[in-house]
Amino acid sequence: MTSSAHALSSVLAVESDPGGGFVAPSIAEFYPPSLFEFSVFGLDFSITRITVIMWIATAAILAFMVLATRKPTIVPRKAQWLMESGYGLVRDGIARDVIGPKGRTFAPFLGALFFFILANNAMSIIPFFQISPMSKFAIPLVLAVLVWILYNAVGIREQGVGPYFKGIAVPPGVPVGALILVTPIELLSTLVIRPFTLAVRLFANLFAGHMLLVVFSLGTVYLLQVGNFSIIFAPFSFLMALAMTFFEVLVIVLQAYVFTVLTATYLNGAVEPHH
Repeated sequence: MTSSAHALSSVLAVESDPGGGFVAPSIAEFYPPSLFEFSVFGLDFSITRITVIMWIATAAILAFMVLATRKPTIVPRKAQWLMESGYGLVRDGIARDVIGPKGRTFAPFLGALFFFILANNAMSIIPFFQISPMSKFAIPLVLAVLVWILYNAVGIREQGVGPYFKGIAVPPGVPVGALILVTPIELLSTLVIRPFTLAVRLFANLFAGHMLLVVFSLGTVYLLQVGNFSIIFAPFSFLMALAMTFFEVLVIVLQAYVFTVLTATYLNGAVEPHH
């Protein structure tokens, strides 16, 4: 497959093996060739198609925010209403309801996190892009590490180093004899497993969604091109691709929401001492 065809491979290209059979998409979809490479202080960096998609998604959501709020009116226009509704959901439905009175302090961060993930998730169904940067594990992992740093820093600031880590290691109400088992589990869960599962949840859903869309889209093209009676199955593959696209819309919004809610939950545990 040529480099130009690779850019549209998600829905427009189909390959056959030497025997003429259908070749399913592989993880090579998530490792496109480098467009540009450079080094900084001995560290190698590579700009790929997925990197560019992330830049475009980020620029698009920033532009929308600026345009929607540039000239606010008492009776909001459609763009202003959409922006205010989205931020209101994060501020009131997540920051305030999950974290409590102190939640408004974290509303800007949670809002930025929600819209950044939402915009990048949406790239998975936009023509000519059709892959979400969140389906590359490194990107959700970076977000999860940022969240990990934030909630631990907030916990130490609000509670102090000793009380914070004691609250994690010694959950209230646990018998002393059980701490030999509970303490390692709690420390491992909060300090290691929590950020890992936060990243994996987002990555896995977008990865699986992309692969399913590609399989049914390429399957449709293949069944139309292969000839003979296989063409009668093409509509079924197309309908599945269409159904998976609508399902992907739900996943796009839900995963952005879940990631933000879990972040707020961790921040709630950081600002409020364990009881």
